[in-house]
Amino acid sequence: MSRSLRRGVLAATVLSLSIATLSACGAGNDAQTLEVKPDNAATSVGDIKIQNANVITQPEVDAKGPAVVSATVFNSGAKDQKLTAISVDGTGQTAKLAPADHGSGPVTVPAGGSVVIGGEGHPSAVLASGREAVQDGNAQPLTFKFSSTGQVRINAYVVPAKNYFEGYGPSQVPSPSGSPSPSGSGKPSQAGKPSGSASPSGSGKPSAADHAED
Repeated sequence: MSRSLRRGVLAATVLSLSIATLSACGAGNDAQTLEVKPDNAATSVGDIKIQNANVITQPEVDAKGPAVVSATVFNSGAKDQKLTAISVDGTGQTAKLAPADHGSGPVTVPAGGSVVIGGEGHPSAVLASGREAVQDGNAQPLTFKFSSTGQVRINAYVVPAKNYFEGYGPSQVPSPSGSPSPSGSGKPSQAGKPSGSASPSGSGKPSAADHAED
């Protein structure tokens, strides 16, 4: 092999090693640095992980009524856990929990599984006075309480029940207070009828005075 060819091979090898080294530094020693992090509220404590936490309010800003909490809860442990409460920090409000099947009470998060809170066919968490407790656009601190893990705090996004969140929003939407129907019956009044008969007052026959003139 000629000297110039050997120089070219050596330069190419050094360049390849430099690129590999830079790539390794960018990725880090931990392969998790290559993971794409979700752009949503998420946290984990012990065996419990919470993702996609939101407080969903009424669709209209001036509408008063309940709000709901939606989230996905994962349990990586070997035993079931119960979600016993969700409270809105700093407001004194606690959501009313209800399993998917019926009634109200704690929500079971199965071992090695997950549960979605909010939406049709899923357990629900309803805040009776949601509009008074939270404000759209805020990151609202919530505390989830579990039977074994204990308290797990997370900042949930506050969003109105529109677009994507419409199907997860409150089921009780306030109706307008006024009645859209007119106050009257819509039928014409008696005063609208003609007071007299339509027939002429006379009979149309010549009177006796007419014959006398003849």
